[in-house]
Amino acid sequence: MATTSTIGVTAPGIAAKAAEKAPRAPFITAASLRGMAANLIPPVVVMIAFLVIWELLCSRPGAGLPPPSRVVTEAWDIIVNPFYDNGGTDKGLFWHISASIQRVALGFALATVVGILVGTLIGQSDWAMRGLDPIFQVLRTIPPLAWLPLSLAAFRDGQPSAIFVIFITSIWPIIINTAVGIRNIPQDYRNVSAVLQLNPIEFFSKIMLPSAAPYIFTGLRIGVGLSWLAIVAAEMLIGGVGIGFFIWDAWNSSHISEIIVALVYVGVIGFILDRFVAFIGNLVTRGAAA
Repeated sequence: MATTSTIGVTAPGIAAKAAEKAPRAPFITAASLRGMAANLIPPVVVMIAFLVIWELLCSRPGAGLPPPSRVVTEAWDIIVNPFYDNGGTDKGLFWHISASIQRVALGFALATVVGILVGTLIGQSDWAMRGLDPIFQVLRTIPPLAWLPLSLAAFRDGQPSAIFVIFITSIWPIIINTAVGIRNIPQDYRNVSAVLQLNPIEFFSKIMLPSAAPYIFTGLRIGVGLSWLAIVAAEMLIGGVGIGFFIWDAWNSSHISEIIVALVYVGVIGFILDRFVAFIGNLVTRGAAA
């Protein structure tokens, strides 16, 4: 019996020591490295091929666009020094991009709140669906810049006008996708809410939003992409600090290389905004599923 007791007491300690001595799995495995390589190599190869073809085509005499090597040389100052500020509109790319992102954040936030609320109303009410959907289907086909003269006439200032253009451009996919998501809520969920006697606020927060979250965030991803497209175009017309104005000013100064660098920044920022909204959507969807 003593022997059994001794074994019972010492076994956990022996197991712990064995666990400490056991080799731990490496943080980076060969399979993970192969997966990373499979994801990275194709775009890198395509990018290198694109740059080589661009260099060859644009290095010929009389080419309208500069080759990549000349773009880097001519725009080196704005690439390595994006934070300079000489006053007025003479600023580095960081300040122009920052101003554009602030406008997009305000306009897109307003579109998100209004779009989800209106989309919920349309998805819940057949009367609202029949009354508002035809109007929205017409308004959403109007190009973003067509709203700019009206917004300038209404607000008489470029800043709120640009924010309004972002708002009116991005709200339609949010409304439509939210309404579709609300209408696709399973009837079983509605029956459960009726049995539990949930009030409208509880039904909205616990049933509607979690069920419609995938649809809503699909609309948000489309909306944020349209917002970024709209602000670049709007800033070309309203002037001031912003990436759109920077591109237009570079065109007026015949600085084609600076335009190309700015376009690269525009594409990267647009990709980051889309990935950010998708990341938030995945978190919300997983939380709702849990």
